[in-house]
Amino acid sequence: MNYIKDPKAIEKKSFEIISDIIENEHKGYKFSSEFEEKIIKRCIHTSADFDYLYNLKISPDFEQEIKKAIRDKATIYTDTTMAMSGISKVTLKKYGIDIKCFVADEETKTLAQKHNITRSMASVIRIFEEKTPKIIVVGNAPTFLYKTIELYNIDKSDVRAVIGAPVGFVEAKESKDMLYKTNINYIAALGRKGGSNIAAAIINAILYSFE
Repeated sequence: MNYIKDPKAIEKKSFEIISDIIENEHKGYKFSSEFEEKIIKRCIHTSADFDYLYNLKISPDFEQEIKKAIRDKATIYTDTTMAMSGISKVTLKKYGIDIKCFVADEETKTLAQKHNITRSMASVIRIFEEKTPKIIVVGNAPTFLYKTIELYNIDKSDVRAVIGAPVGFVEAKESKDMLYKTNINYIAALGRKGGSNIAAAIINAILYSFE
């Protein structure tokens, strides 16, 4: 059977197809920057969904601030182990960046039961207790994003950026709308679409933009 077997060739061909579809089916569409283009195209590459051309929003100072955060070796915190597993460990190691997810920890479970809140919310409380520059990545749980915004408004706790891409029907859209209205440096996948794979794709695109 004759088909493309080399991973790099497959990815290269995918991005060529994506560019062709944008040019032919979304005529007149313009990316605001090369940085934005890399992020949106990787989300499309991950999902085969061209709605990300229109629903992915990046705050004005995001590129500058996220690159500074990475230079400062900010820790990446995710809301799910799935998002954490999708982020390139080779690239994280290259830049000396730690990645953590507290949602499945016993300490998080105990905290959630004590306060009668979700594990996602409890994991955010633990994140804000850590004294380190933070990049927060949300691909699944709206309550995680809501709690992040709530605690940020009380104590910014060196949160450098938030990736908001929870997916679903209950509060997913609303939580991202709230993020979109904050002064946090954000990327928000507005609407119902998103997911851990999209959140990971966004971070990977950011990390790859350094290369």
